[in-house]
Order: sequence, then C-alpha cells, then structure tokens
Amino acid sequence: MAISVSMFALSSQLVVAVANGVPAFDVTRTCKLDLAATAGLSDTQSVKACIMDEKRAQRQLGSEWSKYPASSKAQCIPLESIGGTPSYVSLQTCLQMNQWAR
Repeated sequence: MAISVSMFALSSQLVVAVANGVPAFDVTRTCKLDLAATAGLSDTQSVKACIMDEKRAQRQLGSEWSKYPASSKAQCIPLESIGGTPSYVSLQTCLQMNQWAR
C-alpha cells in the first residue's frame, strides 16, 4: 500500500509541475548528443541549426502552453526524459499529436 500512496503523490506533483509552464531542457547537450549519435562526428553548423530549431519550438510552446490539456502534458513530458536527450521539437510534436487525436 505504501508504494501506491507514494506513486500517487509523485504523479500528483507531476501534474502540478506540468501545469506551471514549459519544462527546461539543455538543448545544447541534446543537439550535440543527437548529432554525435547520428553522424559519429561533430559538425558545428548542424549543432547551431539544431539549437535554433529547439529554441524556436520552445518559444512556440511558451506561447501555446495553456492550450494543451494537463493530461497531454503529463503524458508527453516524461517521454522526453527517455534516452536522456529531451527535445522541445519532440515535445511539441507529442502535444500536437495528442491534440489531433482528440
């Protein structure tokens, strides 16, 4: 029973945290790791383009954050932590897909 109570407490905190605003991701780290995983070498221009895309998506999410339901945020935000390279572009896609599915 203690596990159930603690899981409930954690999930309720997640919903509250989700409702407050767009999460903070280290997009520089994400872009460098993604590029290294796909190309096997460092390309500064690609990292810069990735960071610009991520920052653009972060700004768009910031202006649209209130239109996404808390349930979608609670579903999509934890998915971004899988693999250790969270992405605003991916988060935005997840939220939009959830919205389209409704």
